[in-house]
Amino acid sequence: MSDHIPLAWLFTALAVMLLIAGFFSIAETSMMALNRNRLKHLVREGRRSARLTQELLEKTDRLLGVILLGNNLVNAASAVLVAEMSIRLFGEGEYTLMIATATVTFFILVFSEITPKVIGATYPEAIALPSAYILSPLLRVAYPVVWFVNLFVQGLLRLLFIKPREDSGENLSMEELRTLVLEGGKYIPKKHQSIFLNLFELEDMTVDDTMTPRGQIEGIDLEDDLDDIHTAISTAHHTRLVVYEGGLDKVVGILHVRKFLNASRREPLDKDGIRAILRDPYYLPEGTPLLQQLTNFQEQMRHVGLVVDEYGEILGLVTLQDILEEIVGEFTSQKPMSGNLVRKEADGTVIAEGTCPLRVLNRKAGFHFPLDGPKTINGLVLEALEDIPEPGTSLLVAGHPVEILQVQNRMVKVVRISERKTADAGARAD
Repeated sequence: MSDHIPLAWLFTALAVMLLIAGFFSIAETSMMALNRNRLKHLVREGRRSARLTQELLEKTDRLLGVILLGNNLVNAASAVLVAEMSIRLFGEGEYTLMIATATVTFFILVFSEITPKVIGATYPEAIALPSAYILSPLLRVAYPVVWFVNLFVQGLLRLLFIKPREDSGENLSMEELRTLVLEGGKYIPKKHQSIFLNLFELEDMTVDDTMTPRGQIEGIDLEDDLDDIHTAISTAHHTRLVVYEGGLDKVVGILHVRKFLNASRREPLDKDGIRAILRDPYYLPEGTPLLQQLTNFQEQMRHVGLVVDEYGEILGLVTLQDILEEIVGEFTSQKPMSGNLVRKEADGTVIAEGTCPLRVLNRKAGFHFPLDGPKTINGLVLEALEDIPEPGTSLLVAGHPVEILQVQNRMVKVVRISERKTADAGARAD
């Protein structure tokens, strides 16, 4: 009967078969290459094609079943058509089958497999979503056959002790999220990208990394004269001050400068009046993760915390602003005693106070000092030399030439730091 079918019709049917097989191939590849996180976003936006695609991908065995069923049926039909056309063109002979096999393999590979799959991998979203409108009803029609075939598939998997993984979505690690942010530079504004990266770094930071050292805490001593106390409050650089008696070993409370000024409008406050408006000090242990402390500040409705060690000794002070600056960058206002911590010279070197945190140096000057040991440049230099240096001493720290300019009270007061010269991560004295 096939002898009565025109050869042109057979060529047309073959072309249609190859296109159908190509559709199944391109749909399979695009579905598997689709970004699942992007798909979830499109579903939340209400895209019907995205919802259908997500439903198909939730049952991968059924989706692959209907795709491969259609693909194999069409490829088998294509082989029969090519064999028939070869017999008509070349007659029945021993080489006819070889010609038919080679021809159908070539056409299937080029037009139904490789080319469609390359296109599907290149444009997964543009192809997968429209394909869902065809695959979804096709799966409902062919479901009995797919279910029957999958019975044997599931049985074979059990014999091989393979348990299919439930598709519960992709759980990205912090490092994978960091990579996504870095690679998404052209889609994310530079400032936003910096904030995201700072948030990732916050995971590994503690209050020790950002606190103001004990020696730099600005406070009020109630043992001073009342006039001196009023002057200190009125000229304070901070809105909240630590109030103590004699020293930081005896903290009385935290004074809000605005609250003091409001109370002073009615009548000048004496020391008892200052005590009455103090808020109890808020202590937190050293080593507290910054993200946890940010939550603690929010829950406790606090802005200032005193960092203490295991013996209750005050090590420093951390504020809500300190943590926020680690995320969004420094605010425009200058902190007291910190504006001159780092100063860049015309020759490219950096003059830094010994109490300058290494994180500040790395961030402001682009240095590469290690952060897993001492927190300040003074501590890093003392660790490297294992001795109190003399002014004029030079050494190499983490590849950066460092010159000691001033030493005071057994600590490095001022240093000059040059650009990194070598990749040496150690330190040596000259």
